[in-house]
Amino acid sequence: MKKVLVTGGAGFIASHIVDFLIMRGYDAIIIDNLSTGKEKYLNKKAKFYRADITNLDEIKEIFIQEKPEIVIHAAAQVMLRKSIDDPIYDAKTNILGTINVLECCRNGVKKIIYTSTGGARYGEPEYLPVDEKHKLNPLAPYGISKHTAEHYVYAYSKLYGLDYLIFCFGNVYGPRDDPNCKRVSSLFSYQIVKNQDPVIFGDGNQTRDFIYVLDLAEFIVNSIEKNPENKLFNLANGEQISVNDIFNLLKEISGFSGVAKHIPAIPGEIRDICLDTSLAKKDLGWKAKTDFKSGLCETFNWIKENYSE
Repeated sequence: MKKVLVTGGAGFIASHIVDFLIMRGYDAIIIDNLSTGKEKYLNKKAKFYRADITNLDEIKEIFIQEKPEIVIHAAAQVMLRKSIDDPIYDAKTNILGTINVLECCRNGVKKIIYTSTGGARYGEPEYLPVDEKHKLNPLAPYGISKHTAEHYVYAYSKLYGLDYLIFCFGNVYGPRDDPNCKRVSSLFSYQIVKNQDPVIFGDGNQTRDFIYVLDLAEFIVNSIEKNPENKLFNLANGEQISVNDIFNLLKEISGFSGVAKHIPAIPGEIRDICLDTSLAKKDLGWKAKTDFKSGLCETFNWIKENYSE
């Protein structure tokens, strides 16, 4: 089978991608600097290189040695709030790091799958659900950096004949999501497990469109051999879930009797988002398998298993 190199392959999303690659019989290589990825999530059947995508010479040697045919580029700075605090680091990782990966792809790589954001790239929506033709006006450095890299992927395709797919995710949740990354489902689950009152920014009525990590990872691997006419796709459940909804569902799942604390909203975060996934359904057969409550239950149980004292 083909050799697939996965950047960020020890991380929350990409470690699941690697697992599905191995299950499908692909030869998987991982590049990860373990800044947020975990060594324990590394699939033992994959070859691992501890390296940083911001170091071109370092990763170029890996590409030369391994000669991958496919690259799934998932390594990134993914925290919107951190991008506001440190936009230079965000841009260095998400823009310059992606250019480094693309430079390495010039030598024999046939296809790259780039993982982007389906919420932060659009900014405050003019209509819902948001389709791929919606104008782009990101409000935070994270959305700017992830979208900017999309242009480089497109340019390298035109300049060097590199085939590509770009997947713009909703809010990904599920097992292996480190609560320190402060994504709401895992963070609230952790706080409840620790008998802490979750903190909600703003009134909690803001909505997001969630996608279960195992649904996403399996779909990405299944898309490797596909070559649709369209190249950029939204991926999510197509359903608005509020922060208050998440807290109330977790109370039901866990039996937690506490209350949430409300603090001021964070500038740069959009109010509502819901993604139109009809293009991915039509061209690639996308279908979310996991309803939000079931996925949230799996997330909570994983947090409870891994973070209970």
